Amino acid sequence: MLGVTGTLPSGPPRRYDMPDTYPHILRKTEIDAAEFSFSHPWNPKSGIVGTMMGRLAGLERTGVSLVRLPPGKESFAYHMHHREEEWVYVLSGKAVTTIDGQEYVLDEGDFVAFPTPSVAHIMANRTDQELTYLMGGENLPDEVADFPTLDRRMVKLNNELSIYKLSDGQPFFEGDA
Repeated sequence: MLGVTGTLPSGPPRRYDMPDTYPHILRKTEIDAAEFSFSHPWNPKSGIVGTMMGRLAGLERTGVSLVRLPPGKESFAYHMHHREEEWVYVLSGKAVTTIDGQEYVLDEGDFVAFPTPSVAHIMANRTDQELTYLMGGENLPDEVADFPTLDRRMVKLNNELSIYKLSDGQPFFEGDA
């Protein structure tokens, strides 16, 4: 597409043959090179391969990741967020996602959102083919995430993590049930 010009709705013609000078463009080679594996320590079935593209491109408040979930694996641990919204868009494959105790099948092109406060959720690949999806959400310095099947609560304050037993929670005000 060398030499092609286009008009942006609110600006002058833009050339698409300029050299890469904008530092927040990620090329496929960079995305592939930054790929890593992750397994959530609280879920032995967890095992994702992916790239945190948002962070790599310099985003601080928004996370966007390209994720591959091998056959038989789950994404993280069953969890829900109190402050950070999340979403998933399936690029290829078939996912089974458990949302608030109910299973749903997500196919290529399906999108699911978790507005806050969210309900508990997890992605699983129960097929013999790799599942690929984009996931994203907020990256706030303060967050509370619950892991209801594990009886755990993660509290992030100023990006510092603490873990508590969810069942140890006490009413905040006298008389609260």
